[in-house]
Amino acid sequence: MSVETGTAPEAGAEEREQQSLGTAAARTLATTTKSEPQMQGISSRWLTRMLPWVNVPGGTYRVNRRLSYTRGDGRVTFVQTGAQVRVVPAELTELPLLRGFADGDALGALAERFEQRDYAPGQLIVQAGQPADSVYLVAHGKVERLGEGPYGDEAVVGLLADGDTFGGQVLAEPDGAWEFTARAATATTVLTLPHAAYQAVADRHAELRAHVEARAGDEPGPLNTFGEAAIALSAGHVGEPDLPGTFVDYDLAPREYELSVAQTVLKVHSRVTDLYNQPMNQTQQQLRLTVEALRERQENELVNNRDFGLLHNADYDQRISTHSGPPTPDDLDELLSMRRDTRFLFAHPRAIAAFGRECNKRGVYFSGIDVGGHHLPAWRGVPLLPCGKIPVSASRTSSIIAMRTGEDDQGVIGLYQTGIPDELEPGLNVRFMGMNEQAIISYLVSTYFSAAVLVPDAIGILENVEVSRRDGN
Repeated sequence: MSVETGTAPEAGAEEREQQSLGTAAARTLATTTKSEPQMQGISSRWLTRMLPWVNVPGGTYRVNRRLSYTRGDGRVTFVQTGAQVRVVPAELTELPLLRGFADGDALGALAERFEQRDYAPGQLIVQAGQPADSVYLVAHGKVERLGEGPYGDEAVVGLLADGDTFGGQVLAEPDGAWEFTARAATATTVLTLPHAAYQAVADRHAELRAHVEARAGDEPGPLNTFGEAAIALSAGHVGEPDLPGTFVDYDLAPREYELSVAQTVLKVHSRVTDLYNQPMNQTQQQLRLTVEALRERQENELVNNRDFGLLHNADYDQRISTHSGPPTPDDLDELLSMRRDTRFLFAHPRAIAAFGRECNKRGVYFSGIDVGGHHLPAWRGVPLLPCGKIPVSASRTSSIIAMRTGEDDQGVIGLYQTGIPDELEPGLNVRFMGMNEQAIISYLVSTYFSAAVLVPDAIGILENVEVSRRDGN
């Protein structure tokens, strides 16, 4: 029996011989405890979880609406070469009086007549009461629409941003006057078309003049405040007056949403499934991660797909821009005021952080709410849910989506089909494709989905949301 004296060994003394089995050697006889394969790309997918999903047995969902008339301007696209900006000729059909016009030569000649003008912040572009003699296209920047407040003071009644237009009625009514004042809120670039320039093009292209005159004279019948064909009613009458007759007119060309698909072919070698299936089933683990990737792609398509994605299907009248850049409480209040029963707000995590900073600056308490056992931020009682699929542009701007959901509430719904062959999850199936000569087994993994906006005010977007710090940190 040896007794340690506590004396430090002399320098250069040989190491003592190992007296017990080392851990490295012991591990050769031990069984390790393993985790399932992990995947960093899995997100919370709040949008997919919060959307009410509707079964579409026929693969197509038709949204029937009351007949409505399109009023107001759309958005146009520009081409930039250095500091010079030009409008894409075909995009001029976004102007209300040019919708449906297909003569490319006339549109090209009209596009060449636009003049570029730059305005400094605070500079007036047009003034109420002055002659309205030009069409304006906002190429870049923010423009405030100013009107008279309830007590005669000046009030901001709207914001125009990249792609917005105003003054389109000038093409048919050159003798009118501006009903509002437009002022540059930031450094702004606009393209303007004087009526005289339009007149010169119309003199050479008779079909252009005829189209504008026909569109100007094509006045719809009575409308309600939402642009729908009005239903004639009588109320508050006494005696026996003649009651108005009416009917509800339907849109003759309703929007139809076909189910989209995201697919991949999963390949697993038979040797792997034969020899290495314990303690975890290799095919199941491969399939689990493949399904997660498909679900992530599905949510990305629900947000960004140009056909049915929510960012591209919001009506232009339901889009507003931030007043100062970062998202403020005033901006979110305005966004919420544009629809009834907003159920959810979705934003990129960086946009949520930017909103939190603005609340802190104002000393406003950023409240929370319980959603499915998760404590999440909320504004005015509406959950503000993170969605990393909402893009952040190179200029560090993003968007915030507000929506009402559900068929019963005329909101936004998700679409899928259940009961499909070899279904693994609702709307997702895995089909065996066979084995090739290299003994590789193939499985086709597919998910079918889409989204539908039942009425225009079911979804709104706060655009041009700056997510970076103003101090550059």
